[in-house]
Amino acid sequence: MAKNWSRLDNAAKIFPPTSGKADTRVFRFSCTLTEPVDPEPLARALSDAMVDFPSFRYVLKRGLFWYYLEEGDFPATVCEEDAPPCAALYHGFAAPLFAVTYYGARVNLEVYHALTDATGALQFLRTLIYRYLLLRHPELARDGVPALDYDASRGQRMDDSFDRYYSGKRRRMAPGPVAYQLRGLRPPQWRQQVIVGTASASGLLQRARAMGATITELLAAILLLCIDAERPLRARRRPVVVTIPVNLRKYFDSASARNFFSVVNIGYDFRAHPATLEAVVASVRESLRRALTPEALENRLNALGALERNPFMRAVPLFLKDPVMRLSCDIAERDFTASLSNVGRITMPEALMPFLERFDVYCATRKMQLCVCTLGDTLSMGFTTSLISTDVQRRFFRALTAMDLDVTIYANHPESR
Repeated sequence: MAKNWSRLDNAAKIFPPTSGKADTRVFRFSCTLTEPVDPEPLARALSDAMVDFPSFRYVLKRGLFWYYLEEGDFPATVCEEDAPPCAALYHGFAAPLFAVTYYGARVNLEVYHALTDATGALQFLRTLIYRYLLLRHPELARDGVPALDYDASRGQRMDDSFDRYYSGKRRRMAPGPVAYQLRGLRPPQWRQQVIVGTASASGLLQRARAMGATITELLAAILLLCIDAERPLRARRRPVVVTIPVNLRKYFDSASARNFFSVVNIGYDFRAHPATLEAVVASVRESLRRALTPEALENRLNALGALERNPFMRAVPLFLKDPVMRLSCDIAERDFTASLSNVGRITMPEALMPFLERFDVYCATRKMQLCVCTLGDTLSMGFTTSLISTDVQRRFFRALTAMDLDVTIYANHPESR
């Protein structure tokens, strides 16, 4: 019997040809509970969650002209964590594109980006944790636990929203300047260095609002300033640019559990403008609000969609497309210095909150990435980098403590497990 299959969405097409040791294209969500994980109900919960999210059953296949997804046949398995964070998942054309592991009281979901984006992965993890806690503590369901606030149908979860909202109308986008690039020694085997800091979400929001900004705008401004302060004087001729992923579901009606995001680049020229937090926040705020109009987002969506619909690109065999796409990715990465992704506030049913300590998120990268998410009043900030130096991260967290915020730091060492 023929297996179900699906084209890769527009954002996913770049990941298979550009995955490697330097960037596995894997990101991790983790949920820290208030008690050790029991693997047996976790495996049962995973099996149920995979029924709810059929796209997580798919594996990557290589066609003549494009990669594609095909329904796979593999069991729902969990195991104790035994590999560095964000290690490669894409090992072949029959392997799952995600992994669920546990360590102590922490449940990890690692996902290959060709399968879904942060929003889709988070919905899957929320469902997994929800089902696990109900299995682990059946007494919670005695009086009826509210359902999760994600009731999309199977068809909506499988939707390719890039294709649905492509209209073909676009205007030419001016190329941005080449950005400053982080340099330095790298750990063995390109292992990711992970540093997670937690702080009060309400405290940080209060400080952001005092400056007329959002948390994302304030954190982006602090990151820009910290990178600038750590770079050598001879490198100041280029702007520092932070690229920020945008969840397009907030601007287009979509409940897709696949990729549906765009990015905007926010830069600051420290030679031409003051290196003060107030000035950088104001610039970031203006740049973001100009980039996040419906017209600008639709134009970028159509520009990306036009590339895959180009008759020449469609006709070129995949073995010729791959090196072209790798080169295009290398060129595009010259446009930014680091990345900042704010997943936002994560909600869970109130009855489950006593069992939840926090959520974390971070992503493999060849550069530096800061991923942010919030549960209750705990805001988690996960830095990943393939550089050994932690000077930018140290300066960043010191900037938060200088705002009278209590910051707790958790870190791994790239030389160890």
